[in-house]
This record gives sequence, C-alpha cells and structure tokens, in this order.
Amino acid sequence: MVYSDTIVAMATAPGKGAIAVIRISGTDAIDIAHKCFQPKKSKDIRKQKSHTIHLGHIISEGRVLDEVLVSIFKGPNSYTGENVVEISCHGSPYIQQQILQLFMSSGCRMAAPGEFTLRAFLNGKMDLSQAEAVADLIASDSKASHEVAIQQMRGGFSHEIQKLREELLNFASLIELELDFSQEDVEFADRTQFSELLTRISDVLKRLIDSFALGNVIKNGIPIAIVGKPNVGKSTLLNALLNEERAIVSNIPGTTRDTVEDQITIEGINFRFIDTAGIRETRDEVEQIGIERTFDKIEKAKLVLFLFDGIEIDLSELKKINEKFPEKEVLPICNKVDLLTKDQKFELQNRVTDLIFLSAKEKVGVAELEQKLTSLVVSGGLDGDGTIVTNSRHYQALVRALEEIQKVKEGMDLGISSDLMAIDIRQALFHLGEITGSVTTDDLLGNIFSNFCIGK
Repeated sequence: MVYSDTIVAMATAPGKGAIAVIRISGTDAIDIAHKCFQPKKSKDIRKQKSHTIHLGHIISEGRVLDEVLVSIFKGPNSYTGENVVEISCHGSPYIQQQILQLFMSSGCRMAAPGEFTLRAFLNGKMDLSQAEAVADLIASDSKASHEVAIQQMRGGFSHEIQKLREELLNFASLIELELDFSQEDVEFADRTQFSELLTRISDVLKRLIDSFALGNVIKNGIPIAIVGKPNVGKSTLLNALLNEERAIVSNIPGTTRDTVEDQITIEGINFRFIDTAGIRETRDEVEQIGIERTFDKIEKAKLVLFLFDGIEIDLSELKKINEKFPEKEVLPICNKVDLLTKDQKFELQNRVTDLIFLSAKEKVGVAELEQKLTSLVVSGGLDGDGTIVTNSRHYQALVRALEEIQKVKEGMDLGISSDLMAIDIRQALFHLGEITGSVTTDDLLGNIFSNFCIGK
C-alpha cells in the first residue's frame, strides 16, 4: 500500500462542543492549509517550524468561517509520518462541516476509518499490534483495560514478540545455511542451544496464550453470574452492588424469570453482573426457560457467586453446580448474616470453604465482597508487569506459532532433515510476524483498520 494523496477528517467526536479538531495528513497538507488559512500575523505557515501553533481565520471565498488555531507537524516527525495539520475550531456542527467541505474542495480526500493510524503503521511509526492498541485505548472504559492498552501501545507486547522472532530467525538462518552445504554434511546451528531456545519460546508463547483468558474479560468486562435458589436475595445483591434498584425485588418465589445484567467498575476493573432466575424444580414453563438460561450464563461466566439463605440453609444446589461445572470458580456467599448468631456463623464456616457473609438488604459485607472480587482478578495476573493478550487475532497467531514450534521440537527429537525442519520454522516466523505486521496482506490491514473510528 502506498498513499500519496492528502486526507482530512474530524479528529474529535461528532456533535456540538466547545472546540472541535480537524486533522489533515499527506504531502500537500501544509500547502492546502495555507490556501485556506489567514494568520493574524502576516506569516507563511509553509515556512514555519514543525510543532508550532498559529492563530488566524479559515477563509472561504473571502468569507470568514471561524477563528482557529492551526498546529503544524512536519513529516516524518508526526503521528502519521507525513505532513500533518490540525485545525482547532469552535465546536459548531455547521462550522465543522463548512471547514471539512472547504478542505475537500481544496484537494483533500475524506479519510477512511483508521486511515491516519494505517499510514502511521505503513510509515514505520508503530507496528501492527501497537496500532491495534490505539483502538483499544480509545475503547477502554476502565482502569484495567486502559492499562493493558497503554502497555501494548508503548510496545511491551511487540518487543516481546519481536525478540522471540529475531532469536528464532537467527537459528533459522543457520538451518537454511546448512541446506546450502547439504552435501558437506555440516551443522552450523548448535542443536542443543536450538532445543533450549525452542523450549524457552514455547514457554513464553504458552504464557501469552494463557493470559488471553484474563485479557479478554478485562477488555470486555468480567462476567459474574449471581445464582442460587429463589428468594435468597440475588436481585437484592445485584441492586446493592449497583447501588440502584436495577432488579425487581419481591417475596414471591420466581420473580426473576430472565437474566438481568448491568456493569460497574470496581477498583478500575469492569465487572458485568448477571442476576439469574432462581434454581428450583418448577412446572412453570416460562420460569423453566429462565432456569435454563441461568445454566447458560454460568457456562459463560468467569466467576459464579452462589448465594444461599443463612436462615433456611440449602447447599444442595452448590454441590450440583460444582459437579456440573467442575472447572468453574464458584464463590459461596451466605446472605442475611444480620439474622445469624455467632455460633451459626461458626458452624457454617466449618461446613463451607471460603465462605463470605453479607446482608444484601442492609448492605453489610458488600464492600468486602467487592474487595474479594478485585483480589481474584489481581491474583489472576493483572497486577504484574507481564504482558496480557487481549486481541483474538494475536491469540490465534500465537496458537498457530506454538503449534509450529512444537512440530520443530518433535522433528528434532525424531532427527528429521534440516529442509523439513526449515519449513516449520518458516511457518512459526510467519505467524509471529503476523502479530507485529512484519507479515501482512492488504485484506488483513483493511479488516483491522476498518474497525477504527474515522479521524484516527
């Protein structure tokens, strides 16, 4: 892909506001801006230094459209690597459209979604995973998702992948060299060192692949299902967590017929709480559908909060859930703690491991539950400096790269020839290159950047 034209788009969200920013990028960006801009001081912005700001008016056929600030960034020291001009105007939708139309009639083309960042990638200002992190950063709606996106945008993930790829490439070069001297029966690549490298690469790839489970829920919110028998206080707990009357609370069993979902941010982490229909034997067809959906939500949840009544204790459903979902983390919660004696609490603690006591109605123990939830996420790897994979494209490429690395290891153990081993090494390098953009196709780039907002 080679872009030689000049593009323009809004860099701020559409609608009315105090100010709006219009961005131009391309070889002729400064020349086009010069034709439409009349500075307050008589100076030619084409002759001004990069990274300077100038006050003046946007003029269209002798008519003043607005008083603006024009920022100049000369390539390659700009976001896209090209000449870039940003016009800060007043946030009237009418003014924004008038200025956009003026620039398009003066030689600019309307930018496609993500085209500014695409040009930054093509001009070597960032690699592909960093470019994708830009979109994640814009979409981040919690401290956790923001931190993961920032870490990736700054190149933490890219550097880790690039280092692995370079080390593998060095050995691949030696393996390829052996093919040129196949008749001499020589080995340039130390097989012991190569085996150690493959083991180390496999360990890193496995760690990154495993981190996707956490990264995906951080990016999209951590789904938590609140389950239990009817009338144990599930809806009351949801309302207490959200601090609003989100779910209908009633003494009538089976009030919640369908799932009720909402999300909140706790300690910078996005949680999606799902209030489910009470689990019980019922002949009510509608309620039964709700119970079936409960099990479906348990399947998809990252964590299950099993709520039971501290007065009318029934732990049979907890046992069923643990048996039905053995891999699922289930957190047992005893509700209505305000009605229990110390002896009753002590007895329950002996019967149920990791039990949490609370009163959803009185909002007692809710803060402790929130702390428990955040600590579970932190212990899952969020609090460290390690790279967390959040992008499904990266995850798939890592899985394919690991498969090829394992083929190489198996081939070495079986003593296969260098030419066959080189094929698998090339494939592993290809999949690692897909992540950072060392290997790309126009279709891949088009698919990635089409999901960006226009102006970025």
